[in-house]
Amino acid sequence: MSVPSIDQSIEQLSINTIRTLSIDAVQAARSGHPGTPMALAPVCYLLWNDVLQFDPVAPLWPVRDRFVLSCGHASMLLYSLLHLAGVEEVDKQGNSLGKPAISLDQIRNFRQLGSPCAGHPEHGDAAGIETTTGPLGQGISNSVGMAIAARWCEAHFDRSGYEMFGYNTYALCSDGDLMEGVGAEAASLAGHLKLSNLCWVYDDNHITIEGETSLAFSEDVATRFEGLGWRVTLVEDANDLGALSRAMKVFADNDDSPTLIIVRSIIGFGSPNKANTHGAHGAALGEEEVRLTKESYGWPPDVQFLVPGEVRSHFQEGIGTRGLEARTAWEQRYLEYADQHPELAQQWQTMQAGGLPAGWDAAMPTFEADEKGLASRVTAGKVLNALAEQVPWLLGGSADLAPSTMTFLEGETAFSAGSYGGRNFHFGIREHAMAAACNGMALSKLRPFAGTFFVFTDYMRPSMRLAAIMQLPVIYVLTHDSIGLGEDGPTHQPVEHLSALRAIPGMLVLRPGDANEVAEAYRTVLESAQGPAAMVLSRQAIPTLDRVKYAAARGVSRGAYILGDCAGKPEVILIGTGSELALAVGAFEKLTAEGIRARVVSLPCWELFDLQDAAYREEVLPTEVQARVVVEAAIKHGWEKYLGPQGRFVGMKSFGASAPVRMLYDHFGITVDRIVTEAKVILANES
Repeated sequence: MSVPSIDQSIEQLSINTIRTLSIDAVQAARSGHPGTPMALAPVCYLLWNDVLQFDPVAPLWPVRDRFVLSCGHASMLLYSLLHLAGVEEVDKQGNSLGKPAISLDQIRNFRQLGSPCAGHPEHGDAAGIETTTGPLGQGISNSVGMAIAARWCEAHFDRSGYEMFGYNTYALCSDGDLMEGVGAEAASLAGHLKLSNLCWVYDDNHITIEGETSLAFSEDVATRFEGLGWRVTLVEDANDLGALSRAMKVFADNDDSPTLIIVRSIIGFGSPNKANTHGAHGAALGEEEVRLTKESYGWPPDVQFLVPGEVRSHFQEGIGTRGLEARTAWEQRYLEYADQHPELAQQWQTMQAGGLPAGWDAAMPTFEADEKGLASRVTAGKVLNALAEQVPWLLGGSADLAPSTMTFLEGETAFSAGSYGGRNFHFGIREHAMAAACNGMALSKLRPFAGTFFVFTDYMRPSMRLAAIMQLPVIYVLTHDSIGLGEDGPTHQPVEHLSALRAIPGMLVLRPGDANEVAEAYRTVLESAQGPAAMVLSRQAIPTLDRVKYAAARGVSRGAYILGDCAGKPEVILIGTGSELALAVGAFEKLTAEGIRARVVSLPCWELFDLQDAAYREEVLPTEVQARVVVEAAIKHGWEKYLGPQGRFVGMKSFGASAPVRMLYDHFGITVDRIVTEAKVILANES
């Protein structure tokens, strides 16, 4: 079929190509969001073709500028850009696979099974999708982490004459992004840190799904952001390329704060009947309205998915040429840098590959048997510090709780506006932004950790879920993990939280039962790097087991292992985790002394145990032994798969209470004697 000739400037032709690709894809899917791509096509055209330091043939170039579409419902805007820019699909090492990241056929299959053009951008589905967005506020909060990572890399890797490891991060955000609490937390953090390499472009279109934003949103956004320490500039018309270019220069010239560019736009621009209404938000325009809209653009109304050849050439001459030149020049300088600074270059390469330095666990501490022991949070602090000495890009902090979570790295400075090389992060009382920023840091190849009390994962879970979706190796250091925190009472005592985290696919939840299990849990998590991990740790001291008498803690890497056993087939199996493992051991010893053949199993990580082969799982928990007792100071939910039909659970059935620790365990019946009693009841029922 011949391609119709369209008499427009190349800039306008490119902008309208973005618009019509988006309109056609949404219409073909009969679902999606056409309005924002129609409104912001000029913004993204200028940003991508004139500003972004990004090489389409090497989309994983480590120091590329990042572009985050935080308003993920407008996903066709990103897919259109990736297609027109000629972004190539690559493997995990960045090698080209000889095909486009987003083909025209894939755009035609927008929102269909198997197409990388999902309803919301999914990191890993196609090159150029820097993060998974959709839940509003998450993308802009990820972008803060990306900007943090760039500043840290500059401080750690740059040397005189080789200032080359930083980059800029741009995020496109909507009214909803700025209404969400996580976005406000992230904006506050970015302003405090003076991240001048961060630019948010705010689509101020006054429309949400329910109608005009005035229904629920009337604040002065510019004044709010100025109060947060941002530089704010306004573009009155999203179609004014000159004004947009000047706004980008404001960002480029700003070296002491992040920048917010407020862009006034008309949602559904060009649609005769739906522009500037919520009718262009979240639904296809309809075939007749598509025709009318294309006519308003001077576009052939009856041609779908039209990409004029000169538009492809224009992008190739713009971002294609500029990005290639920037990357090749950087790679040449990097060869010189590696020759001058080989140790740093080795660190950079290992970090970018997602690896660990040689001997990274050589200084991992081991712990002698100790009946009193240490809180697992204290042990974890010792282990974390030992690992951080060997892994320079292992860094993080807490939500104003470092003295309690033990997440402070000794001998390291704070990451701050005056010291971007610091490895101790003060995220402030912003749990949600902390988790979201850590996702951005992990996407930038750092190994971040985030610490808080376990109960406050309620404030973090959306970002933790997205870390699992993206398989990001974020470590969550979650202390004060049960009623064992004592007098602070039920508001601070997590009882349902283990179940909630274990329900997230791809999340490793580890609740180590003594000091050596803590060390092995960290070893396992650092080696894995296949997704997020929650280290669930006690406030109270727990015994360090005698590993001469009991099995080595290396079994943690398999999720569960036989800690202590009898001769022959056990009559009953006791299963414990965390601070209750010592109670299971105490019950094991008591039953053994009474002549009952017992086995005690440590099961610190369901997810790892479930990955083991059937033979190993049967070895640890033989099917023929149905007499089982689980002890965990949390609710029972989920344990049924290990307990079986006859098993008994010793744990929580309600919220906790405010009292000293020992009194609470007695009050709720989580004791050695209770475990022994439950075991005997099962055995009596079997006889």
